[in-house]
Amino acid sequence: MESRQFGSRRVAEIGQGTWDIEHGSAATAVEALRRGIDLGLTHIDTAEMYGSGKAERLIAKAITGRREEVFLVSKVLPSNGSRKGVVQACEASLARLNTDRLDCYLLHWRGSHPLSETVGAFEQLLRDGKILSWGVSNFDVEDLEEVYKISVVHPPACNQVLYHLEERAIEHAVIPWCASRGVAVVAYSPFGSKSGFPAAKSAGGRVLQQVAEQHGATARQVALRFLLRNPSVLAIPKASTLEHVVDNAQAGNLALSAAEVARIEAAFPRGPRPRSLPTI
Repeated sequence: MESRQFGSRRVAEIGQGTWDIEHGSAATAVEALRRGIDLGLTHIDTAEMYGSGKAERLIAKAITGRREEVFLVSKVLPSNGSRKGVVQACEASLARLNTDRLDCYLLHWRGSHPLSETVGAFEQLLRDGKILSWGVSNFDVEDLEEVYKISVVHPPACNQVLYHLEERAIEHAVIPWCASRGVAVVAYSPFGSKSGFPAAKSAGGRVLQQVAEQHGATARQVALRFLLRNPSVLAIPKASTLEHVVDNAQAGNLALSAAEVARIEAAFPRGPRPRSLPTI
């Protein structure tokens, strides 16, 4: 699996998301995560919100004996975004994950607590060795500008945002802003959110399938590779079954031509820049 810059580290360009992973068989989820690590999907993303900590506990089982192989990320709820709240939330996540540090810790989205308090807590956690970097999630350019001015010592390593074929809003300003400052963009829900993945019989779905057939690949692999065409972007598709994990990993071997990228862009137009950043 190819790696990309993530703060001061190199991280697998395709990782494993764990939103909603606690539903269904715990054994299957753990097996899928471990298989993903085998395949190079070593960037594992979670949050205290996911299953009220259940996802973190499942990850703890999956990475037992393999912590050094994994780039582990969790997120703090904005309601815990005070200086004291961030530290306490991080310690709780560390306990659930059965680890002594997070490779990156994110503010899940912006809340009512001043960003200066949240960043101050991140700096304290960095000094204490409980996190190795920090970042944000669901931040538009205006929010990024504000947090960047505050974080004069350690800038944010990443911005985790919604990004899929039918929601390309971050291409207008967020990706260019992050790329110019060395901030990694991590795409969540890369196969779609409310509307789901494009139907095979839809106009866009047919384009994906035609491109996929040229490569002996799947439509989902093509979609994932398209999102990764910008070197500042990494993706964390959900990992809950062995089949999905293997399919995600094989997208790392795919290379799209400029003509194929143009076809996909035409089939899934970016559209105008929205007034606010889309999230789920």
